[in-house]
Parts: sequence; structure tokens; C-alpha cells
Amino acid sequence: MFDCHTHLFGPGQVDGPFMAAARSAWGDQFELVAEPADNLENAKNAAGAIVLAFDAPATGVQVPNEYVAEYVSRHPTRLFGFASVDPNRPGAAGLLERAIRELKLSGLKLGPIYQNFYPDRQEHWELYARANALKIPILWHQGTSFIPEGFLDASRPAALDPIARAFPELKMIIAHMGHPWVEECIAVVRKNKNMYMDISALGARPWQFYNAMVLAHEYKVTHKILFGSDFPFFTAEQTAEHLMGINRLTEGTALPRVPEDVVEGIIHRNTPELLGLR
Repeated sequence: MFDCHTHLFGPGQVDGPFMAAARSAWGDQFELVAEPADNLENAKNAAGAIVLAFDAPATGVQVPNEYVAEYVSRHPTRLFGFASVDPNRPGAAGLLERAIRELKLSGLKLGPIYQNFYPDRQEHWELYARANALKIPILWHQGTSFIPEGFLDASRPAALDPIARAFPELKMIIAHMGHPWVEECIAVVRKNKNMYMDISALGARPWQFYNAMVLAHEYKVTHKILFGSDFPFFTAEQTAEHLMGINRLTEGTALPRVPEDVVEGIIHRNTPELLGLR
């Protein structure tokens, strides 16, 4: 089991609109801190994990590339760090290249609803071209969020289709299967050979998760689903339990079941090999 979607949140790295919205949802005492020791505990029973930086000043999240790089460098055979660069920053492509070449990070994390940019705008093409030239994957949060300031209209999975067509060898992962636009995500992933999706955070919504898995099976794209937890919001163990229990809703009904070999395939997928991580 390889966890393709985990976060670090050091003290003081989450503030502003993100924290205000989180406290509105979960109470005034809510804090979001997940330090390296916490992340390592989540990965203890896994083959390894991707650990994400996040450069999202528009919504108050600043997890530096250096913070992630220092942590993953201590576990080079198991952990892969993904840089994050706000596409609105001047010289974003150069910042990405530095993070990959100097900090030895392995991919790029982007989230239009947190970074407030429209992914299909031509001014961001240089960043994708640089990722393509560096032969690194991009993990996208291309779905909804609870933050009022986020750009929801920039977050549809279909917005990535022009990028996939322009850079057909660029490997891209859509986190959370693009929820709530799961059908759209499946359609985009099916038509583009180097696009994947992960199941992170979907276990909290059993009906949505079940329907997403059934649709992926019907569209014959379950081989492009990656296992991911979205730690610290969920653990790898919780995610595995949700996935292995995906057919509970079908008991005593005529609803279609997700085949066991599909579930096992996701749990045991060799994500580093698929994504060419190094």
C-alpha cells in the first residue's frame, strides 16, 4: 500500500481564509498541525507516501518546499516530496525548477480553488511545460472546498483536458476523484492516457464513494485509480478500511458490487512506478 496524498502542516503554516472557514465548520478551537513525526506515523504500515508542500497565499496556506524537502530527505527510499508553486507568482516555472533540481523534490502540487487561478489560461502554460520538461507529475486538487474565497469555477476536472492534450506525456493526478464532479473526472481520466485520479477523502461520504467506484468500474478506468488518504484529515488505515468496505451499502439489495480484485488492485498499486517517481 502506497499513500499518494499526504500533507505536512507545520505550526503557523495555515491561517487566513482557510483557518477562518475551518473554524467556522469545526469550532473556534480547531488547529491544523501535522508535523513530520505525525506524517511518518501515518506511513508506518505503508510502502511509502507522497508528501505535499502547498504554496497558496490567496487562502492562507503556506507549507514551504524546503520544509517538505528536509523531511523526505531523511527517508529517501519511502517518501517522495512534491513541490508547490503558486502559478500567480512571477517566475513560477523557475521556482519549480529550483525545487526539483536543488531541493530534490519529485512532483508538483497545484490547487486552483486554494491558489485562485484558472488552470487553462495561457499565462500558466510555461509552468506546465517546465513540469513536462522535468518529467515530473502534477497532483491537482481539482474539486470543491469549503473556503468561500476559493475559485470554484476554476476547479472542474474538465479544465485540465486542454493541458493534457497540449502535454500528452505529462502525468497528472486528480485528487479526490474531482468531487463532486466525479463523472467528469472519470471522463477526463479515461480519454487521456497519462491522467490518474486518487480516492483521498472520499471515504467520509460513503454513497458518493460507492457511486464513484461503480462508475469507474463501468467506464473501465479502475486501473487509473491511486490509493491516497489526504492525511491528516484521514489516515491510510481509515482509507483502506473505507475502500475494503465499499460494498457494505449493497447488502440485501440489487445494487452492483465493486469487484474485490478492483479493490485489491487499488490497495496494492505501484504508484511510484506508474508516476516515474525518483
